[in-house]
Amino acid sequence: MTYNSDIFGSFSKLNILIVGDVMIDRYLEGDVSRISPEAPVPVVQLNKSDNRLGGAANVALNVKALGGTAFLCSVVGQDESGKQFLELLPQNGLSNRYIFQSPDRKTTVKTRILANSQQLLRVDSEDTQDLNKREAEQFIKSIKDLLDAKDIHLILFQDYNKGVLSRKVINEVMLESIKRDIPTAVDPKYKNFWAYKHVTLFKPNLKEIRAQMSAKVDPADMGSLGKAAEEVRSRLGNQITLITLSEKGLFIDDKGQGHIVPTQPRTIADVCGAGDTVISIAAMGLALKMDAKEIAVLANLSGGQVCERVGVVPVDLEQLKREYQVLIKS
Repeated sequence: MTYNSDIFGSFSKLNILIVGDVMIDRYLEGDVSRISPEAPVPVVQLNKSDNRLGGAANVALNVKALGGTAFLCSVVGQDESGKQFLELLPQNGLSNRYIFQSPDRKTTVKTRILANSQQLLRVDSEDTQDLNKREAEQFIKSIKDLLDAKDIHLILFQDYNKGVLSRKVINEVMLESIKRDIPTAVDPKYKNFWAYKHVTLFKPNLKEIRAQMSAKVDPADMGSLGKAAEEVRSRLGNQITLITLSEKGLFIDDKGQGHIVPTQPRTIADVCGAGDTVISIAAMGLALKMDAKEIAVLANLSGGQVCERVGVVPVDLEQLKREYQVLIKS
């Protein structure tokens, strides 16, 4: 491959529709100097609290950070956390126009308690049942209305199994993508893993793909990974399978042509949100019809980059440009 700086400028031309589960990633940070007299647990002296956009909203942040325009469609509750979420979007340069509030659901909040940059505990507050019939129909209608109003270059499904991406929603939105000839990318979870028929790019992680395959998947074996991609393609009819391999990097297969892209040496601080970053840049590369291996290289650099920082954070475009140029020239 040769270095192509035009790639990064082209990202700004893309309109990406992101459909999926959103959440607030809440961080409570402090210091520990003693153990509680009430129980053998550390006492955290709180210094700072921080609410960040998580889940599909973090994908939207990554699309924006790369220069694209993100249209985020999701459902939150009519609760205080839902109100906070809606306020966080414009504070981060994103629209909350396509976020539907349900009186029957609570907004997902993941609260992480950290001391000395180490996570001590995570507390989750969430509902995970599928959208009910009324919610699903209203949600699907809002997505169709958006597709009628905007020139969307790709639809990205970010599934955290929190209920927004029910079978009905998946089927209806996938059908719209096929009717309108819009490419699709999916970051799946376990529950509806095989529901995304005819998706263009499918991105499970190693743990997820291992849970679905009948044969063992070895991240160091091209043959094993190729067979997994072949099974995915036979069941979904997709073009590209991208499997993130944790510290081993990632594997990408485009119609039977597979490549492993190893990780670059980094100091890992936190892996939270790396998958969001990988699917974001992979989807944008797909929308630009980039070569599969080039997509994999950029996605791998981006996912590794955000692991160097604590908490869920979007990619740094300028750092990505520098690292990509160095890698291509080496």
